[in-house]
Amino acid sequence: MKKIIFSIALTMLSSLFIISCSDDDNPSKQPTCSDNIQNGDETGVDCGGSCSPCAPGQSTELQGDITEDVTLDSSKEYSLTGSLIVEDGASLTIPAGTVIKATGGTSAYIAVAQGGQIFINGTAAAPVVMTSAAINPAAGDWGGLVVCGKAPTNVGATAISEVGDLTYGGDVANDDSGSIRYLRLEYTGASFNTTKEFNGLSLFGVGSGTTLEYVQSYNGGDDGIEFFGGTVSGKYLVSTNSGDDSIDFADGWAGTGEYWYISGGLQAGIEGSNNGDNGNATPVTTATLSNITVVGPVGEGALYYKEGGGNFTIDNFYVSGVDLGVKVKSTDAEAATRLEADALVMTNVQFNSILEGFAYTDYAGLNQDFIQEGSATGAGNGAGAPDWAAGWTRGLENSGSEVVQLSGEITGDVALDASVDYELTSAYVVLDGGSLTIPAGTVIKATGGTSAYIAVAQGGQIFIEGSSSDPVVMTSGAAIPAAGDWGGLVVCGKAPTNVGATAISEVGDLTYGGTEANDDSGSIRYLRLEYTGATFNSTKEFNGLSLFGVGSGTTLEYVQSYNGGDDGIEFFGGTVTGKYLVSTNSGDDSIDFADGWAGTGEYWYISGGLQAGIEGSNNGDNGNATPVTTATLSNITVVGPVGEGALYYKEGGGNFTIDNFYVSGVDLGVKVKSTDAEAAARLEADALVMTNVQFVNSIGGFVVTDYTGANLDFVQEGTATGAGNGADAPTWAAGWTVGLE
Repeated sequence: MKKIIFSIALTMLSSLFIISCSDDDNPSKQPTCSDNIQNGDETGVDCGGSCSPCAPGQSTELQGDITEDVTLDSSKEYSLTGSLIVEDGASLTIPAGTVIKATGGTSAYIAVAQGGQIFINGTAAAPVVMTSAAINPAAGDWGGLVVCGKAPTNVGATAISEVGDLTYGGDVANDDSGSIRYLRLEYTGASFNTTKEFNGLSLFGVGSGTTLEYVQSYNGGDDGIEFFGGTVSGKYLVSTNSGDDSIDFADGWAGTGEYWYISGGLQAGIEGSNNGDNGNATPVTTATLSNITVVGPVGEGALYYKEGGGNFTIDNFYVSGVDLGVKVKSTDAEAATRLEADALVMTNVQFNSILEGFAYTDYAGLNQDFIQEGSATGAGNGAGAPDWAAGWTRGLENSGSEVVQLSGEITGDVALDASVDYELTSAYVVLDGGSLTIPAGTVIKATGGTSAYIAVAQGGQIFIEGSSSDPVVMTSGAAIPAAGDWGGLVVCGKAPTNVGATAISEVGDLTYGGTEANDDSGSIRYLRLEYTGATFNSTKEFNGLSLFGVGSGTTLEYVQSYNGGDDGIEFFGGTVTGKYLVSTNSGDDSIDFADGWAGTGEYWYISGGLQAGIEGSNNGDNGNATPVTTATLSNITVVGPVGEGALYYKEGGGNFTIDNFYVSGVDLGVKVKSTDAEAAARLEADALVMTNVQFVNSIGGFVVTDYTGANLDFVQEGTATGAGNGADAPTWAAGWTVGLE
């Protein structure tokens, strides 16, 4: 059976996209695009030799060997599920803003073989990010990036890389493996054993023809960046929170390092060595470093001069919070000999925040003047993050917004941070006794369909503290968002309903209902919910905001549902009052209440819903269930198109008092099913009273369907302002809503 192995666009001058497929039996198969194929009938099973590219914004699987020139697409999110190797003669180009998420531990890594090339074309505003796909990412989740070149090393004419099992080394000092600029590597360092593990970026015999600038290793399990011989120079490098050494060079590396910012590493800030088996191997490691900052804690010193060391010239070296300046093992005779011969020269070295001043260990030689202290700026700002690291890095004080994934259960008090970018990857549930506080301006982007939603269980609380200028936004994380991309917000309380003493919520499977009319589930103010309504089936789907038995102690104000797949906002019993609510372009009803809701609604603006503007009912199984839905509504606008009427009085209806109701572009005023005896009986008994109702732009004026009773005076027409401006968006909706004029 054939399957799509790689569905990546190769951009040529003619803008033609060439897609390649290969057979499962082909050992040189191209990286996989597993599914989500557009522009054709391909399903990812049999492409017949011609495949269409994956739809923009959808996940694309990467693994296998690249044997021709390939360009990724930054509008797609890539999933690295195995090794991806750029073979001799081929190239991989990764444009600015591309994100690659890896799974699989040691089996997931990207490598460039000798003769292959990689072009990482990130920018300060849009770096390329290679990270973990785990919900709770951690150091060591995947391998890292490995590049192998043909430049000299001192471990033999050629050698096999510690990870990736690729040949490296040779005699081509100016070998060109491509260009790497503005790359962030996160949660790398998967480990085979205690002596064999990936680094964030491993450079094996890489030549000086290669460009290496603006690279960060963040939270790696082993070394952040390591040079194994070669001649490549590294500029503007950042290593943050490495599990071993931060930046390491060895095996005859003969390069230049400029502007390195190192912080939080577990072992050495910089580890520089010659050869682990022979400290005098040639060519000897020869490093010229300048403008370097090392910020502790660092367990093995700002510099570990190791395994013969080498010829190091280091200038403008700023060290902060590190007690040990230079470490040299007492048993390392070759390193000691080089120190005696002035092979290590460190000028303009400044030590700051050191408990005991500069210190070194083990070296007992006579020459101890290899360090000349002076004033240093290090990578640019002393201990502070350098200006050139702003925006594209992570974990520094001037980094761009941090991305944090939300999932799991909250049992204590949790507060989010508006400066962080949040990804909702699955259910995020506030349990009994827990609370979730979301400050103004926070944005949460969701992926995962029905599995991604936020819920508050009975006894939990949520505090959404948006403002008119900075609402809290919960939206889709898709590149091209659409209704139904994710679930929505679900709140469950202990207030009465008419579906039993307690019940299980339609979505989220949480208990709700009870006897506490004034139950307090928190406060929701200035919240915008976008592209909600993920569906399980035709009878079970999320709303934008679902309120199950929520009590009157809860604050609910200034909430918009925008482009939801099902109802915008729905009350399932409870006693909570909803003020300043907006529902725009809902795929079903705009605002819905049922199951004995006994609340007040003020200032509701509804536009563009597919079905009812307001659907009000008592109980779908028993129209006479108690407590009966009792709603007091005022200052309401409904703007069509609305297919099931401005008001759908349904399933027993209830006791509704509605005043100042403005309806525009809707021909059907009230819908009542002819088979709904309980609703009809209530209409006859004046249970529905609508005063100051104004209809405009309606072809037939106010219309009632299906109901054939004698009482037709429950609507008293008059002049209305509705939610504030008649059919127009109200002034209180300005700024924090979308989709309104």
